Parts: sequence; C-alpha cells; structure tokens
Amino acid sequence: MITGALSGIGLEFAHLFASNGMNLVLIDFLKEKLDSNKLKLEKQYGVIVYNIGIDLTELNVAKDIYNELKYKKIHIDYLINNACFCDFGHFAVANWKQQIKMINMNVAALTYLTRLFLPDMINEKYGKILNFASIACFQVGPDMSVFFATKAYVLSFSEAIANELKGTGVVVTVLCSDVDESLFKNMLELDSGKLNNGNKLTPKGIAKFGYSMMMKGRSVVVHGFMNKILTH
Repeated sequence: MITGALSGIGLEFAHLFASNGMNLVLIDFLKEKLDSNKLKLEKQYGVIVYNIGIDLTELNVAKDIYNELKYKKIHIDYLINNACFCDFGHFAVANWKQQIKMINMNVAALTYLTRLFLPDMINEKYGKILNFASIACFQVGPDMSVFFATKAYVLSFSEAIANELKGTGVVVTVLCSDVDESLFKNMLELDSGKLNNGNKLTPKGIAKFGYSMMMKGRSVVVHGFMNKILTH
C-alpha cells in the first residue's frame, strides 16, 4: 500500500512494486487521476491495482482505509507512508488550518496507518514499512517550522518502533532524501532547493534507493552524497 501515490516518488514506488509482480493499493485524494494510473499499471505489469481516493489531511481517515481493505479481504505486506503536505511562511502569521493539515497528514495519518496495519504484520511474522522523512528531519526550517518538525517526528518515531520490532519479522525503514518538487508547484515563494540542497535526485532514483534499502531491512537510510554530508 502506497500513500501519496498519484505522482512523483509515490508513483515510482508503484512502478517498482508492480514490476516485481506485486498487487497494489494506491492512496491519494484525486480518485480520477489514480484510476488513470491504475489502468496504465495493470496494462504494463499485469497486476491488480486497488485505489482509494481519500484526503489524509482529514483526521482519522486512516481507520476508513483499514476497514475498507479488511472488508475487501486485501492483505497488506508492505506499507509505504509517502504522503506529505507542506506549507510555507512565518509561524506567527501562518494559516492555522494549513498547519493542522500538515500535522494530520505528515504525523497523525502516518502514525495511525502504521498502528492499524502493524499488528497484522506481526501476526504474520512478516511485513515492511517505509516512512518518508526527507532530509528535513535532520535540519531546522525557518519559514517551514511545522513541516520540518513533522519530519523530525517521522525519524524519531520510525527509529523507535524499528527497535521495538526486532525479532518479529517486521522491518521499519525511514527514508531521508529529497522531497518531490511537485509539493511546491503552487508555492511560488519557495525554491525547492531550500530542502533539496541543490541536489538533482529524481523521484525514480529516490524510490529505487528506498525500495532497495527497505528490502534489505535497513533502518535509517540517507540518499544522496550531499545529504549524507549534511547529516554528519
């Protein structure tokens, strides 16, 4: 299951899983565009794709996703928490609704989805979870304070539960890399280089690296030479 699967890194993860013969559950808020991707993926790879159009900035919708998949008897072995929401501006005057949306998607939805699907994985003694933290998890972010803070949470949370899950057959990987430039396409004031450190890492390359590291059972993985330098 991949959240934020409409485009960018999320869609590249979908191609990777499908190319390895795995059926997909894709989550994003624009169902019509997801359905277009579904047709292409099924035709190209011969897999089954199930789409759920839902807004993860709304609190507690994770439970609706879990219940729908349970009802459909769709079992999840891999959970890719890729969905991400970002806003820009001085915190003191920032739009509060936008800040709450960031917290709901980047923190609450990710945490709740993990909590819901994790017991099933433990019972099966197999499962892999990848949480996307971005390189922001290692930095402070003036004008993006809440966004950077949510990513620091993802890193801390992922490391902690990875420790708790040792010996269960379930692996948690946290991917620290560049973010999708599409996040900022409507934010004319913000240069994505603020987060990406001038790197030219592609969504395909980021997804491929994350997929490989998750399959190897790695815990915290940093992608990109400049990003690795910045974390030391």
